[in-house]
Amino acid sequence: MGRVTGTVCVGGARNIDLVTTVGRHPGPGETVRGNGLRRLPGGKGANQALAAARAGATTMLCGRIGADGTAYRDGLAERGVDCAGVLTVPDTASGHALIAVDERGENTIIVIPGANAALTAAEVDRHAAAIAGADVVLLQLEIPLPSVLLAAELARAAGARVMLNPSPWTVPPAELLAVVDPLVVNEHEASELPPGAAGSVCVTLGAAGARWGELAVPAPDGDVVDTTGAGDSFTGALAAALAAGADRATALRVAVAAGTEACGWLGAQGWEL
Repeated sequence: MGRVTGTVCVGGARNIDLVTTVGRHPGPGETVRGNGLRRLPGGKGANQALAAARAGATTMLCGRIGADGTAYRDGLAERGVDCAGVLTVPDTASGHALIAVDERGENTIIVIPGANAALTAAEVDRHAAAIAGADVVLLQLEIPLPSVLLAAELARAAGARVMLNPSPWTVPPAELLAVVDPLVVNEHEASELPPGAAGSVCVTLGAAGARWGELAVPAPDGDVVDTTGAGDSFTGALAAALAAGADRATALRVAVAAGTEACGWLGAQGWEL
């Protein structure tokens, strides 16, 4: 569909990713050798915000960083994300993620919340105008759940579409599922949803593409360097397309293409801190 227009407000985490590559992932109690260490931008909120901006949406990111995250915020702003809602938490480190990527491009991730935990429900109120002014409000679960619930409530009250990517995975509360359109999950997560829990579910299928209800879009062929952030690129691009008024089929095609493209670079966003 080409470039799109629309407004996306993302409430979520910014993490500094410490990434190494391994021949294979270790088993319990086992040590393996890592190859190099890179400091890359990550966090599901920031990943999805950048993907939405790259897809052409006017995108605002709301969240918290530590004093060590200034360069990260500046880098996102240079790449088209409005970071006026990314505030610094004094005397607190930014969120971090420890990531190991194997030779197949599969990853394991340990997340340390850091400053992301400071985006409390009280703090969400500071962003009420940005939430109310968005076409789509995109949320994840790397920030406190009460903050997610309030952001969704504010969005619905303003008539904005609410999207949720419930990661780290947990079954979201019923009151959140009731207002989400769509819920974006992977196959494993979809299998753990109670029957009928969510009315609108978009399922990512890895190399097989994605499906949304009866619609299914296969992924195009592409070299896999690293799957880190592929789902976030999919979700951010989907939000951008929906914000622009695209129909489900078009939005799904745009999102699958973005997720596939993201597998071609190391790290979640394709640039380095």
